[in-house]
Amino acid sequence: MAETERDEPGVKILIVSSRYYAAIAAELEAGVAETLEAAGAEWELLEAPGAFELPAAIGHAAPSGEFDGFVALGCVIRGETSHYDLICEAVAKGLMDLSLTGIPLAFGVLTCETEAQAVVRASRTGKNKGREVAEAVLRMVAIAREFSDESV
Repeated sequence: MAETERDEPGVKILIVSSRYYAAIAAELEAGVAETLEAAGAEWELLEAPGAFELPAAIGHAAPSGEFDGFVALGCVIRGETSHYDLICEAVAKGLMDLSLTGIPLAFGVLTCETEAQAVVRASRTGKNKGREVAEAVLRMVAIAREFSDESV
């Protein structure tokens, strides 16, 4: 992460987390929180019932103006039916649609074949996807601020 992003004043992030796979969600949340705190950012956590509800929860929170950016966290693990494909596509499209409206956000929804894959990706001693999405949202906030400052 660039040093200028660490110095961004008053960054506040809403972490919106699907708690369907609670242990995986908790590890993702911890990775995000540690990274945001190290960067000097404030954060709050909002729990959503599932991954499908993540875009709607962010859509409800964004107009408040209380947050500079959003992190969507969750996990979808392939099962025996096409439900996995439907949920993954809907969540990705919903979050992309929000981001294209100018809302700084980062996609932290794990889409895995097995729970073991998800554990490795979420683990702070593994792939630490929580850290990656926290870094991404901080960069998106910086980009949004850069362009909003230029248009004044």
